[in-house]
Amino acid sequence: MIIHHLNTKTTSIILSMAMIFFIVACSTENEPKASTDNFDRQAMLVNWADNIIIPAYDNYVGKLTDLTNAKNDFIANRTLSNLEALKIAWLEAYIAWQSVSMFEIGKAEELSLRDFTNVFPTSKTAIEEHVNSGTYDLTLPSSRNQQGFPAIDYLLHGAAENQEMILERFETEENLRNYLNDLINRLADLSTAVLQDWEGGYRDEFVNNDGSTASSSVNKLVNDYMFYYERTLRAGKIGIPAGVFSNTPLSDRVEAFYRRDVSKTLFMASLNATIDFFNGQYYNGNGQGESLKSYLDFLNSITDGSDLSGLINDQFAKSKAKAENLGENFYTEVENNNAQMLQTYDELQANTILLKVDMFQALNIRVDYVDADGD
Repeated sequence: MIIHHLNTKTTSIILSMAMIFFIVACSTENEPKASTDNFDRQAMLVNWADNIIIPAYDNYVGKLTDLTNAKNDFIANRTLSNLEALKIAWLEAYIAWQSVSMFEIGKAEELSLRDFTNVFPTSKTAIEEHVNSGTYDLTLPSSRNQQGFPAIDYLLHGAAENQEMILERFETEENLRNYLNDLINRLADLSTAVLQDWEGGYRDEFVNNDGSTASSSVNKLVNDYMFYYERTLRAGKIGIPAGVFSNTPLSDRVEAFYRRDVSKTLFMASLNATIDFFNGQYYNGNGQGESLKSYLDFLNSITDGSDLSGLINDQFAKSKAKAENLGENFYTEVENNNAQMLQTYDELQANTILLKVDMFQALNIRVDYVDADGD
């Protein structure tokens, strides 16, 4: 054999070179592949900030200004017509809230905006205790289910048996008027602080943080978006009232429980906002920019032989179509047509898998929150 004719030194060199080659080959095989993702994440962040988030907050603050004015008019002149105007302003602001609730980042995260704005069911008992005593602290975490839109819903629609009796309570109970005043003023103050932060330095900080680390703007907001979709839209508005997690329907857990006939309106506003964000649709509806959809398309993300973005949008369409079959009053739906609520949940759940598993993997984003109820 050839090696028999080589001296010991030569043989040693050959074996050493072979070992080095083996080690290098194995090391190269185990190294992560270099990323080919050069998608313009900053352009997407600019679109999110300038065309979606800030305009949505601007509209929301405007609606809360209208609500504040309607509240002031009603407190000054307590008539049925002013009470009705206040109810209309409450609903318009509540609908506007659905377009900003998913953006729990920056000042909104710092202030726990969502928890102080829309925790339901609200605590009727605690609210009445506050009204009777005239003493309360709305900044305490323990007060989250005693304020925001659900608490105002109770005061305007559930504080007495009918509209005339509610008006009578506001006429005779100063503490009730004070509580209403404080609830609405707090909503306005919180939202204004968030908008001012976006319009100040936070917008540039958000846009410039365009990396791919866990603390980057894209990774954080995509996680916030997914958390909102999974916990607030899928579970909070549909799954929990329908009894998905309790094995028994909980009709008292629907959004806008005391008004009731607007629960579908609020849900559809939330679902549409979620769909629009995925597709980079401008808040005013007059255009589209870089988005999660265009990001997935740029990466040519395929699931089960089909474009992932197309699968997600198809499932959004199925969810929306199923929800359109629901009645306006989710309380009545849970009580009398819960199978339709459960079917709506199932369609929303199908997109949870596509978004949270397939999209996150395609974008190389890790989930940064714990899912307590499972996928």
